[in-house]
Amino acid sequence: MSNLVDQSEAVSRTVAPEAGIALGLGLTNECNLSCTFCYRDPDRTDRLSLDQVKSVLERIPVRSINLGTGENGMHPDFKAMLAYLRTQPVKLTITSNGHSVAGLEDHELRAFHDIEFSLDYPTQQEQDAQRGAGNWDLIQQQAQRCVQLGVPVTIVAVMMKSNYLRLADVARVAKLFDAPLRVNVYQSVRSDLYALTYEEYWDGFQQLFEKTDVIAIGEPLVRAMAGMPPQRGGCGQSTVRVTPRGTTQPCVYWPGSGEQLSDLLRTGTEILNSAPFELARTIPDACLACEFRDSCHGGCAGRRSLQGALEQPDYYCPIVRGERRTLTIRMAASRDLPKLSSSCTTVVIAREADS
Repeated sequence: MSNLVDQSEAVSRTVAPEAGIALGLGLTNECNLSCTFCYRDPDRTDRLSLDQVKSVLERIPVRSINLGTGENGMHPDFKAMLAYLRTQPVKLTITSNGHSVAGLEDHELRAFHDIEFSLDYPTQQEQDAQRGAGNWDLIQQQAQRCVQLGVPVTIVAVMMKSNYLRLADVARVAKLFDAPLRVNVYQSVRSDLYALTYEEYWDGFQQLFEKTDVIAIGEPLVRAMAGMPPQRGGCGQSTVRVTPRGTTQPCVYWPGSGEQLSDLLRTGTEILNSAPFELARTIPDACLACEFRDSCHGGCAGRRSLQGALEQPDYYCPIVRGERRTLTIRMAASRDLPKLSSSCTTVVIAREADS
C-alpha cells in the first residue's frame, strides 16, 4: 500500500483547492424508501449536528455543497440547517427522491442552485416497482413545482444491469423539465447484484451517447475513450464527503467508515493530503505508461478500491484487454452544475429531435 501512496507524488503530492472544495454533506442516512441498490447503510441511523456542519464550513473553503446520502429532509433539524446554509456564499444543491423537496416551502426551494431528483426508469411502472409506489408521481409533481419556481432541475440515474439500455429514454423524461440527466455507474458498495458486466458498461454509454448530447463526462474511462482532455479537480483533489457518522471520505463510494471528522477540523484543507485522499489519487503501475494516463488516471479509484484492486487498472478498462473503445459524442451547451467535476459522473441532455 505504501507504494501506492508514493506513486501519488507523480500526480500531485500536495493538493490545495484552487477555488474551494466541493463538499458533500450527508446530514442523515435515513430514508423513506429502501432501494436495494442504494449505497447508504440501512441498518443504523446516523445524523450530523448543526454545530458539526458549522465547524466544517469554518475550517475549509467551500465553493459548493450537495446534500445527499439519505433523505436529508428527515433530519429533525433540517430546516434549521438549511437556514444556516442559505447564509453561506456557496452553491447549494440537494439530491432527493422527492420526499425532502416536498417538505420545503417555496422560498426554501429557491435557496438551491440545483435540485436533483433520482429517477432510474422512464416509466411509472418501472420506477415505482424499484423505488416504491407513488415515487414517480412525487418526482413529477416536485420537479414541475421547481420549474414553476424557476429552480433548475437535474435528473440523476444509476446506470445498472436493470436499466443500462434505457437511460436515453430517462433523458427524454428529464427534458420535459428542461433538465439534464446525470448518470452514475452502479458501484457494488453493498451488493454486486446490479453491477454491470464489461460489455454492458460500454454498450450502455455507447447507446446513451447515440441519443443524447454531452454536457460533461467525469467517468474517467469514458472521458478517455471519448477523446476528452484531462479533467481538473475531482475525487481526492477537490472533493470532500462528510458522512452522517461524522467521518470524512474522498469519494462517496470509498470503502470503510472513513476518517474521523476531528481530523478535518484540526487540519482544514490539509485533509486533502491525508492517506485516503492520496490513495484516491494514485495510478496503478500498469497505467503509468498508458497514452490515456492523464485523462483516465487508472479509472475510478473508488471502484478499484471497492473491488480490493486499487493497485490494478479499472475493471472496465479496454486497453488492458487489448481493445479500443471509440465513443462518438456530440457536445451540448455547458450548464452551471456544481457537481460536474466532483465525482465520476456523466451529464447529458436529450437531443431536441428526440424530446
